[in-house]
Order: sequence, then structure tokens, then C-alpha cells
Amino acid sequence: MGDIPLRIYHNNRCSKSRAACQLIADRGFEVEVVDYLKTPPSRDELRALLDKLGMKPAELVRRGEAVFKENYAGRSLSDDEWLDALAAHPILIERPIVVRGERAVLGRPPEKVLELL
Repeated sequence: MGDIPLRIYHNNRCSKSRAACQLIADRGFEVEVVDYLKTPPSRDELRALLDKLGMKPAELVRRGEAVFKENYAGRSLSDDEWLDALAAHPILIERPIVVRGERAVLGRPPEKVLELL
């Protein structure tokens, strides 16, 4: 499993995301960093990430963001509608997400990434 590449969906402004990157680097792993606000995952990529995480789209939504409060607070959306929202507003995607092969974890707390190393 040592040669399976790591990918992190990262926001450098997020302390949890930076901490997850540091944990990975401290253990000598190379990681592909995806700044998901600049290069957001497509709807299909989001679906694949959610499958690897074992999560539903609503569980990946950052509810403290202004976009959520203005557009989605108090609404009940289907999985497909949440996927559309996450694809349209990548700031809503909880971070960091670390992927290794067919597994992924949400790095909250950042130490969760150790499960993949």
C-alpha cells in the first residue's frame, strides 16, 4: 500500500486542511494537492468521493458558509440536489478530503488522515 498515491482536496485558508497536509508530510508521504476552490471536482467526481467516504452529499456540506445560509438553510434537498449545490458552490464542500486508492477520509479532525497512511 506504500506506493498508492495520496490526493488531498485542500483549502490553504483552512487550518484543518493545512494540519492534514502537515501530518502527511511529517510521515514522508508525497501527496497530490488539489485546490478544490480553483479546480473544483465535477459532479461525477463528487459522487465518486462520496462513495469512497461512505457519506451522503448532505453530510459533506459546510453549513456555516454564507452561501449555505443564503441559499440552502432550512431546505430539505435530495442527494441529487445536494450534489448540484456542491458542484455549483465548491466552498460548501467540507475539507480536507484525503483519498488513497479506493478509500477516502474527511480530515476532521486532521488526525483522521492517519487512517489512510
